[in-house]
Amino acid sequence: MTRSVHAGNDSSGPSVRTPITMANSYHLPPEPERMSWSGTDQLFYTRNTGANQVALQDKLAAVEEAEDAVVLASGVAALHAVFFTFLSTGDHVVVSDTTYEATWKLWAELLPNKYGIEATFVDITDPENVRAALRPDTRLVAVETIANPTTKVGNIEALADIAHSGDALLLVDSTFTPPPLYRPLADGADLVVHSLTKYINGHGDAMGGAVLGRSELIGRIKEEAMVDVGGVISPFNAWLIARGAITLPLRLAQHQRTAERVAAFLDADPRIAYVRYPGLASHPEHELAARQFGGRGYGAMMAFAVRGDSATQNRFVGALTVITSAVSLGHDESLIVHVGPDGPRVAAYPEPFREWGHLRFSVGLEDADDLIADISRALDATFPHGG
Repeated sequence: MTRSVHAGNDSSGPSVRTPITMANSYHLPPEPERMSWSGTDQLFYTRNTGANQVALQDKLAAVEEAEDAVVLASGVAALHAVFFTFLSTGDHVVVSDTTYEATWKLWAELLPNKYGIEATFVDITDPENVRAALRPDTRLVAVETIANPTTKVGNIEALADIAHSGDALLLVDSTFTPPPLYRPLADGADLVVHSLTKYINGHGDAMGGAVLGRSELIGRIKEEAMVDVGGVISPFNAWLIARGAITLPLRLAQHQRTAERVAAFLDADPRIAYVRYPGLASHPEHELAARQFGGRGYGAMMAFAVRGDSATQNRFVGALTVITSAVSLGHDESLIVHVGPDGPRVAAYPEPFREWGHLRFSVGLEDADDLIADISRALDATFPHGG
């Protein structure tokens, strides 16, 4: 908590907090011809580096216990920055078969079709699937700690060992498991990505993304993907996210306490077709999650479905009055989104997702009793005759 409060804060001026520096340019040194116009180590142009960006990077590196960090305009910009920096035409990657929609589209369509970078999708819950998919030209293994939306849990230490055995980097999207819940770098990951838009900001009012890891890797991302592609974060968004990150440990604890109670309530209701939450003993990777996250919690994301077709799922969502139907996650308010059982990605989902579709549920900071009452009322309205 102390690092969340103090890291990255510049109080050398009259204010006790880093101020917002809404500038796209900074004063040049007396001999600017000696500068690198692509450099990122001094303030002269916000596409290269900005004061609020640096403050946020320092805070994130401290809380993630990383050597360095780069922050960008969104989580997808952060993912793309890794791919742009470390992959070239003809390279191969291994990717989890259930992952965030934008990640899946990048590897299923855009990068193979535009740049000839081939991807193999595997079920990473068995690390040997990754080993079997490695090739001499594999440069990267890309996974999530808790998969979006199925909540599959990957064994990061085992996956790191396998990736490194093939001289590949392990990239871990840890958006669902921000610190202090989990730090993948400690288990061997080379690069960690966060959508700062989600838990680290926590208030649903700013977008950003981050990549963290060893200085030599992050330095390459800054110089190649940040400066020359230009997906930089705005000073105001960087300031907002740094402000939100201060309370991350407190918010995360509340998110998780409430999520555990809500998941248990859903799991016990016969009108619910299934619940996938790593904190439930019924979750396929519950034991791995308990061991890997060290008893610090299981996050606050879950997937479930009510018994019925898509119209029934929509009636249930429409009857909610506290929980908001909207995309994104990790906000102060609880968010739910209905996704039907069709689509190209669903073939890799577990059987209940293919049969019922799913409701992706981000548990917010509301009182657990209020969320449970809201769900109960919506279930009663959806199943007026008992279901």
